[in-house]
Amino acid sequence: MSPATYLVKGTDPSLRARVVDELVTEILGSDDPTLALEEITIPGRAGAGAGAGDEGDAPAGAEGRDAAVAAVLNAAGSPPFMTEHRVVVVRDAGALTAGDVDGIVRYLDDPLDTTILVFVAGGGTMPPALTKKLKEIKAQERAPDSEKTDKVLISTAHEAGVLLTADAAKLITSHLGDDAGRVAAIVDVLAAAAAPEATLGVDDVRPYLGEAGAVPSYQLTNAIEAGDPATALELLHRLLTVSTAQQPKPMHPLQVMGMLNGYYRRILRLDDPALRSPADAVAALGGKVKEYPARKALDQARALGSGGIRQAFDALFQADLDLKGARGIPEQAVMEVLVVRLARLSARTGGRRR
Repeated sequence: MSPATYLVKGTDPSLRARVVDELVTEILGSDDPTLALEEITIPGRAGAGAGAGDEGDAPAGAEGRDAAVAAVLNAAGSPPFMTEHRVVVVRDAGALTAGDVDGIVRYLDDPLDTTILVFVAGGGTMPPALTKKLKEIKAQERAPDSEKTDKVLISTAHEAGVLLTADAAKLITSHLGDDAGRVAAIVDVLAAAAAPEATLGVDDVRPYLGEAGAVPSYQLTNAIEAGDPATALELLHRLLTVSTAQQPKPMHPLQVMGMLNGYYRRILRLDDPALRSPADAVAALGGKVKEYPARKALDQARALGSGGIRQAFDALFQADLDLKGARGIPEQAVMEVLVVRLARLSARTGGRRR
């Protein structure tokens, strides 16, 4: 018999939803989903309705969560009708608060053997009491095999029978960035548009890519280190304009400024000829940084030198003033000028050679 309780993890909502769909199909077996399946979404503080398929007028906040928890307990505590099991899917379980889960925890102490509960991550962090209970009852965990865009692309394209050249796969991965949840949609479009067994190259996939995906902030500093202004500008624009399900809002210019200030402060702390190894750099940074980023920062400190680091901070200082209205320059233009200056500084001091 299947375990009575599951927990579906994952940070990307699209990939997580695919895991839920596959799991529910597996659990239902020959049972009629219209009779056996109950799906309930836990609303957040400003969330939408508590039930699947509602019209968006269900209560939100504490009232909505009370109604959702009551629905979960009612469904879980009801025997199945004309099916072998009742499957209850609790979506956005992370929206539950500590005060919401007492009834659920008590139910899990003595659940119906005909009910299968599926808790789905999302909406925040689940309360410790529920997390502890799920571990205690050995709830089976499911999650996407990977949430890295390149690996998701490989597996999804293979399943769909879509053949890609290495350059085409690299283009898709670079274009989507961290937005691995969009891979399946792009692969579906390519499968529909391509001739059977055709190998798709860069020109074949480019028209179907859509909007660029979000990127991790470290890619911007990588491009600056490499002395590549064009790439740095492209990455800056993506940080400032692109959002994802995991990051609902793009970064604000002040957030990017804070990230760059932190990056150069780390380099400044390593501007010391007595530091000769990555281990020295880790120690100089307080021992809280792994060896790889410490080594990169040490290399950059050596390449820039004291004069280059001083110029970098001059550029950061002027940009900070401009962001606060010193010269009336638009925020995006301020950041563009800053990023280009920093990238060219790296190029002049040896970043491109490294």
